[in-house]
Amino acid sequence: MTEVANLKNAFKDLFHQEPLLIRSPGRVNLIGEHTDYNNGLVLPAAINKNVYLAIAKNNLKRIRLHSLDLSDTFETGVDAIKRSGKLWPDYILGVVEQLQLNNYAINDGFDLVFTGDIPQGAGLSSSAALECATAYALSQLFQLNIQKLDLALLSQAAENQFVGVNCGLMDQFASVFGKEQQLIKLDCADYTYEYIPFNTSDIKILLLDTQVKHSLASSAYNERREQCEEGVRLIHQHYPEVKSLRDVSEEMLLKYVKPANEIVYNRCTYVVAEIKRLLLACEDLKKDDFTSFGKRMFETHDGLQHLYEVSCPELDELVNLVRDNPYVLGARMMGGGFGGCTINLVSANKAEEVAQAVQQAYKEKTGITIPYYIAEINSGTSMINLNRE
Repeated sequence: MTEVANLKNAFKDLFHQEPLLIRSPGRVNLIGEHTDYNNGLVLPAAINKNVYLAIAKNNLKRIRLHSLDLSDTFETGVDAIKRSGKLWPDYILGVVEQLQLNNYAINDGFDLVFTGDIPQGAGLSSSAALECATAYALSQLFQLNIQKLDLALLSQAAENQFVGVNCGLMDQFASVFGKEQQLIKLDCADYTYEYIPFNTSDIKILLLDTQVKHSLASSAYNERREQCEEGVRLIHQHYPEVKSLRDVSEEMLLKYVKPANEIVYNRCTYVVAEIKRLLLACEDLKKDDFTSFGKRMFETHDGLQHLYEVSCPELDELVNLVRDNPYVLGARMMGGGFGGCTINLVSANKAEEVAQAVQQAYKEKTGITIPYYIAEINSGTSMINLNRE
């Protein structure tokens, strides 16, 4: 692992001691999009793209941080945690603040250097990976014995409250709980989960990166949340037990939401269908029926495009370019929308060929060369022992 060896050497050059070494992965979400904040289900997996982190105590009551990829440094006192003004340190400092708020003592101070190979801006949750790597590293370094779920929750709280991004738990949960050849069926209502097998070497996960992020992404995200809440409110008047779209049926939507607001009806219809689709998709995987699973991915994209309206021309074009490809079982936009990646299930021995063909066709249509990544499902946050590599 050359990257980790380089990280270790950089740490020793900067801080003149031996560090602990940690890795924490990015994630994909196979199906279950925009369901998390509706108390629904998601189906993420950790992937073989990671944040790598080196850490040691410094006994100076100082926090000294260095980003290897940005060649940038930040330093502050352990009792002076506030936003850095740079953003990248905030993912680390936010975790420190959460630990302090939860009465975990890290008074000695620490030195930390990190790097990573998770593509930025592709929707693969590099920020969650850095938060989880930090939480796990501090738990190990200061012998805090923090449980896995709490590591994920602390990392999520750091992003919500310190960085200021109102994300759900999926990204951090997948980073911490990932397992090789397993997807995680996570219930966002109560954080119960089940591992769902992805037992095949015949299929690869291909990510095609539009490299765009349209400016309306965050405002549209907030608007979709409000529209879902409005649908629940309309039904709650007749069914007081309904607290989220998780509790809603298609019949309720038709009777109480469609007459009141067609757009809200469309948004809620997509979410209710997607929760049901995820449950069916998990049954497909338990039968190793990847063909049916792939068809559901296309259905998800169509719902996101036409009912939830969070896709964009670039994403739609990438999905359309593979829709009739015999080597592609399924494809859809992944993430919040308005840019980022499409996720594709592709015959393993044709993954490079498909990726290059789409890359060429997209360039002919747009003049833009897009990057692609072939991801493998990997294990979650862990220590690295270079002697075993």
